[in-house]
Amino acid sequence: MRALVCESWRPFDQLEVKDIPPPPMRPGAVRIRVEASGVSFATQLVVEGKYQRRPPLPFTPGTEAAGVVLEGPLRVGTRVFAALDWGAMAEEAVVDAIHVTPLPDHLPLDAAVAMPISYPTAASALMWRGRVGPGDWVLVQGAGGGVGLAGVEVAKALGAHVVARAGVAKHEALRARGAEVVLDSAQPFRDAVRAATGGAGVACVLDTIGGDSFDESLRCLGDGGTLVTIGYAGGGIPTVPANILLLKNIGVAGLNWGSYIGWSPGDGREGYAPRVRALWDQLVAWWAEGKLRPEVHARYKLDDFRAAMAEVANRRALGRVVINPCA
Repeated sequence: MRALVCESWRPFDQLEVKDIPPPPMRPGAVRIRVEASGVSFATQLVVEGKYQRRPPLPFTPGTEAAGVVLEGPLRVGTRVFAALDWGAMAEEAVVDAIHVTPLPDHLPLDAAVAMPISYPTAASALMWRGRVGPGDWVLVQGAGGGVGLAGVEVAKALGAHVVARAGVAKHEALRARGAEVVLDSAQPFRDAVRAATGGAGVACVLDTIGGDSFDESLRCLGDGGTLVTIGYAGGGIPTVPANILLLKNIGVAGLNWGSYIGWSPGDGREGYAPRVRALWDQLVAWWAEGKLRPEVHARYKLDDFRAAMAEVANRRALGRVVINPCA
């Protein structure tokens, strides 16, 4: 089969497409024909050896896949999406069955690459850490990115009100997804958030960017609110002024979706599997009801993997960039 291969830690552009044997089948797994694989900033870190976990060399990158079952406990031909440890940027992948979710026929297969990681990251942050409920106000930082955009939609599905912060080019799309207030990511935001919430502040901040905006985000929280940190796309890992937590009765929580799907030391995927399955099922139900709108910004063939990553790097994408290894 054809696959993108990383033989040593290197920039993504220096990877190669090669013919390699299909991955061996194993107990409790599903083999799928990969028709869409997600491309993300994290993929670059993984192949350069800069991510918190390193696959054994050589390996095929890619942790998000959508395709059709070829072998395993699910019916052959079933349309599915899956979360992988690695290996999605290939014509075939073998995945733990607990991380494979059937997809209704009327939902687009390529858009489903957002479901294994982007949407559950946002959903678990808002639901499990932020405990967002109907009527709450949520501030989404980095709302134009994959997880941020998912966060806006999930917050609305939960019945919350949303303040979304992103670049101006993505403002109309965020309003179309229900964000009541959309702010320019290049401008200060504390006063605008306070005004939007009638001075009360937000119940939850979904922070995908960290950096300089972290401290200002803390000051947007209302009484008992929680800032959930899930990434540092802004370039800096912030520190928490603990006295503010005390004085304002607020909290900071972290959310690492990888912990739930076996990417952390100890590999707790089996124990978390029921909770993870319930969340994926909820997300599919919301998508089927039209409450979520995962979209594909651009599609590429496997040989065009460099162009696919360049499209991610330019930060203009609204929705996911995908590679179709079988095209």
